[in-house]
Amino acid sequence: MQIRIKRAYEPVSAEDGFRVLVDRLWPRGISKEKAHIDFWDKNIAPSTELRKWFNHDPEKFPEFTRRYQAELDTEVSALDGLCEKLKGQKTVSLIYGAKNPEINHARVLQAVLEKRLAS
Repeated sequence: MQIRIKRAYEPVSAEDGFRVLVDRLWPRGISKEKAHIDFWDKNIAPSTELRKWFNHDPEKFPEFTRRYQAELDTEVSALDGLCEKLKGQKTVSLIYGAKNPEINHARVLQAVLEKRLAS
């Protein structure tokens, strides 16, 4: 399975495969019809407190990654539910709203899922 990340504001494509919104909040200005989201569980997104603390500061990214992974460790049922939905999918796109494609929680979740699905 290939797990990609993609910004919510990019056009939907057939190559996206199964689209999972990984934000706690719905992306501003995107209709549900246009988003073509196949699955959304707010519990796999960083907590509001963590998101606000991070504020997309590149210097905080290593600590944000550690804290977000710790939050995900407590969301076993949400991660199990997501992994169940991903079974049989060839391509999965983790859809996020952040502006920075390199420093965001979707990258962290992508790594967690790849490790979890490999075992």
